Amino acid sequence: MDTGKTQGKIVSARMWVILAYALALGAAVAAAGLYPGKSRIFTVLIADLAATMVIYIFGRIFRNSSFYDPYWSLAPIAITGYWAATGLEKPGIGQLAMLAVIAFWGLRLTWHWARNWGGLGHEDWRYTELREKSKKWFWLVELAGIDLMPTLVVFLGLLSVYPGLTSRRDLGLTDILAVLFTSAAVFIESAADAQLGKFIKTPHADGDVMSGGLWAYIRHPNYLGEIMFWWGLFMFGAVSGTGHWWMVAGPLTVTALFIFISVPMMDRHNFERRPGYRIQARKLPGLLPRFYKS
Repeated sequence: MDTGKTQGKIVSARMWVILAYALALGAAVAAAGLYPGKSRIFTVLIADLAATMVIYIFGRIFRNSSFYDPYWSLAPIAITGYWAATGLEKPGIGQLAMLAVIAFWGLRLTWHWARNWGGLGHEDWRYTELREKSKKWFWLVELAGIDLMPTLVVFLGLLSVYPGLTSRRDLGLTDILAVLFTSAAVFIESAADAQLGKFIKTPHADGDVMSGGLWAYIRHPNYLGEIMFWWGLFMFGAVSGTGHWWMVAGPLTVTALFIFISVPMMDRHNFERRPGYRIQARKLPGLLPRFYKS
């Protein structure tokens, strides 16, 4: 296939994604404006759902559920930015540090997706699998499972930082630890993605399994980094006081999502495509490293 035409199609697809997210942002602002209450949490929830519906519509129009993929990493930047801007006249160093970590995490993850997305004809294999299994009910699976469910999971995860972003306080030890822990999580996820990307681009036999770098210790280091990131946000919010015990629902939900859905799906996918993966699965844990090889 002509490389120029392929690149042109990818650029065109990215422009559609940009348009979709611009309209989603507009829908979020409009939906938030219709809510006359003073609860920033509920306002964001309404805006979040409105934006999700716009992305869902684009996914249906183009028959490509991957339109939603950047939402996971872009929504937290907008939501936490809104809370910080409306909760305090002037965010402190602790708030600014966490906002910076969230922004870096979100933009890196979004860029990673954009680099690997092949355009409108390229849909994540998970969605393709669900489309084939659900057939005429895929519209419901897409709405509930691919779009709305992750939106609500991310929303719950972000509740961890709401108290910290809307209450004034000096930079404390917990804030510093949270920033360091979350930064380490981003580093782990970034390194794992880079190592896997290099492995994919390097010539190797069909069925070969990635087993170098962080992947030599656990089967899903990128997932571990993602889970750590959300627990880092919880650490940042926990310093606001024990009265916010409900914040733990966020990282617990994210952790459950990866343990019970993402990891099993990826393992099953690799079992089918890579013969050596069953051997690796017997040797390596899924998420928690042992720091030694069996």
